[in-house]
Amino acid sequence: MSISLMMMLVITLSFALSAWYCGRAGHISRRFVNALSGWLLVLLTVAIAGQGTSVDLLSQSALAQVVQVTSLGLIMSGLVVFMAIILMRFSLNYMAGEPRLAVYWRWLLGTLAAVSLVVLSNHLLLFLLGWTLISLALHQLLLFYPERPRAALGAHKKFILARLAELALLIAVLCLYQAHDTFLLSDILAHYQAPNPEVSVYAQIAAVMLVIVALIKCAQLPVHGWLMQVVEAPTPVSALLHAGVINLGGFLMIVFAPLVMQVAAAQWLLLLAGGLTTVLAALIMTTRVSVKVRLAWSTSAQMGLMLVECALGLYELALLHLLAHSAYKAHAFLNSGSAVRDNLQARLAVSVTPSLARWLGAALLSVALVALTYWLVGQGSALSMWALLAMSLTLLFAQRSSAHHSLPWTGVLLVSVLLLASYAAMKTLLAQTVFAGVSLHEAPLSAADSVVMVLFISLFVLNWLLTYRAAHPRVQSLSVVLFAGLYLDEWWTRLTLKIWPVKLPAPVKSQRAAKRQYGLIQES
Repeated sequence: MSISLMMMLVITLSFALSAWYCGRAGHISRRFVNALSGWLLVLLTVAIAGQGTSVDLLSQSALAQVVQVTSLGLIMSGLVVFMAIILMRFSLNYMAGEPRLAVYWRWLLGTLAAVSLVVLSNHLLLFLLGWTLISLALHQLLLFYPERPRAALGAHKKFILARLAELALLIAVLCLYQAHDTFLLSDILAHYQAPNPEVSVYAQIAAVMLVIVALIKCAQLPVHGWLMQVVEAPTPVSALLHAGVINLGGFLMIVFAPLVMQVAAAQWLLLLAGGLTTVLAALIMTTRVSVKVRLAWSTSAQMGLMLVECALGLYELALLHLLAHSAYKAHAFLNSGSAVRDNLQARLAVSVTPSLARWLGAALLSVALVALTYWLVGQGSALSMWALLAMSLTLLFAQRSSAHHSLPWTGVLLVSVLLLASYAAMKTLLAQTVFAGVSLHEAPLSAADSVVMVLFISLFVLNWLLTYRAAHPRVQSLSVVLFAGLYLDEWWTRLTLKIWPVKLPAPVKSQRAAKRQYGLIQES
């Protein structure tokens, strides 16, 4: 057993024991959080330093077979520890005075323990167990304010979808066992990493089921509505969900990449569902006023884009996207208190409508920069992602000026060059470390790449119309439909309540009533 694996197991156990202790203690001190944070950092440092170093302890035991540490697992464990420390320290002040504080800490740390278990799992049944525990623990956090009807409805819809996802995952596990006569993940994936592997019917069913699990976990349309409604939970819970738990759909696709890329039906399902969600959720996001709801729609769109990257075989890019999105969303949610001021400043700013010459100049410069980067590090991979990068830089160059925000060409150019350089460096690093020897990329302008290119161009054009032609009657009609979320969540809500009715709570109207509801005070 490697030292890294031992330390990762201790990290998982530390989360689990801390959850048990917090549930019994009833309160958490700053000293305990600091001690736990320091302990987790020490364990993670030893795990990274001890990678590749093994000891004889338990080397032949069953435990050494059902858990493992890969480069991907070590990166994900580092992300879990990083997020845990930030959320714990933030929660000390944010959650102070809450009547159900012990419940919050128990399930927060319990969720982190379950995520750590999934990251380490090399046995499909253990993977399934950890996946289920994550959902059950998160459900308790989403219902931290049970008196809020919107939170209760969102959690109820999430609960049903989670059970469907777990059923699909169970089917996938059983199909893979039937195909390979083993539950060990490493043995199963080794089969599909070989040249021209045999893909049985059971394996094809498993691949499709895994994609369905990822689509549900990542809140893709049309089963996305719960993600926008559970923003009623405390802000740290929203950060945990959007910056951590929801990314597990992408992690699932990265883990099972050798299998999914062998099954065309799974690949196209992932691409079409993720691509349409990316376009529609990104456009719907622009119509929202609530900061948290905008961030929720942004998460759905970002998850769709990450799944599209997986469908195109760009798994190093998907992993980079996962890490960047986690850091961004954690900051965005935990900093949402100042977002109102920033939003008001942006609304009061008088934007400068770019001229045609500026658009053309921005497009030419962006294409030149991205083409150079593609020539250096991206040859042979799908062109659609590079086209999206060029479109994003075009918007940055063309929209660089307003009464609130104005940057010189040199500043914007420098920022763009730094972004492209860091993007290329990190993408190359992940490709050579985590995915060394694995090449699953779609060829440039393949059918899948062409479809994604059309989706991205549509997104760019529709965003331009909504921004600069908002007064046109047809654009206004489109804006109304987008504001309604294409009415997708309405039918899903009706179907959910028809299949499994739930009695929503009446809102608690005062703090004293809330305390009475939680049993902290008694009627005189």
